[in-house]
Amino acid sequence: MQDATPSQPDPASSPAPQPAYGRVLLKISGEALMGPQGYGLHPPTVQRIANEVKSVHALGVEICMVIGGGNIFRGLQGSAQGMERTTADYMGMLATVMNALAMQSALEELKIHTRVISAIPMDQVCEPYIRRRAVRHLEKKRVCIFAAGTGNPYFTTDTAATLRANEMSCEAIFKGTKVDGVYDKDPVKFEDAKRYSTVTYDEVLQQHLGVMDASAIALARDNDLPIIVFSLDEPGGFRGILAGQGTYTKVHG
Repeated sequence: MQDATPSQPDPASSPAPQPAYGRVLLKISGEALMGPQGYGLHPPTVQRIANEVKSVHALGVEICMVIGGGNIFRGLQGSAQGMERTTADYMGMLATVMNALAMQSALEELKIHTRVISAIPMDQVCEPYIRRRAVRHLEKKRVCIFAAGTGNPYFTTDTAATLRANEMSCEAIFKGTKVDGVYDKDPVKFEDAKRYSTVTYDEVLQQHLGVMDASAIALARDNDLPIIVFSLDEPGGFRGILAGQGTYTKVHG
């Protein structure tokens, strides 16, 4: 006999609500992997981010990632100190491969099949970038980490993330940062900084809001690819936003 009161699903045990997106690209900066250190990789921080990815993977979302290289080497800084820009950028690309391998290691410890796919072929270390093969990995629920940027100097990992998200037919780019969205000025330095809940691509470009560099924003705008800016320091933030909760800024057309 049916009880009159509808059974209340336990939110902890019941599966999370249907995620808002089925396939996403997570973009994180190299600095996000530094943790409290000033340089390099901080393994507990890498592990924490891997756990965030695992919680979203458990929802059945297909995830690809792009990680920057600024914790090891930043091409622009190298060229500012007199190094040839092309060489400096290639060094920065190799730094992203190191970060990608660290993240792969952390994810595979959590029993998540992960592929590192590099735009610069290095067969002993990772796969070369072949679009159809990468799409197939995602369909099989493997996490794909795209390394070495676009494989070209003068392009940032932000542009690489937008390019790969388009190629993989991702529904959104999730940009994990230190703050919970896009502000009109740095909220760390200014207490009166105002957070936007939504902002258009053109506003980001006109007001220099620093979400991503201009070429990445333009590429996202041309293909109508939303960018969700959220805090990676917030535990469960990535999963929460996919389930429709949490604080974030959506960059859209």
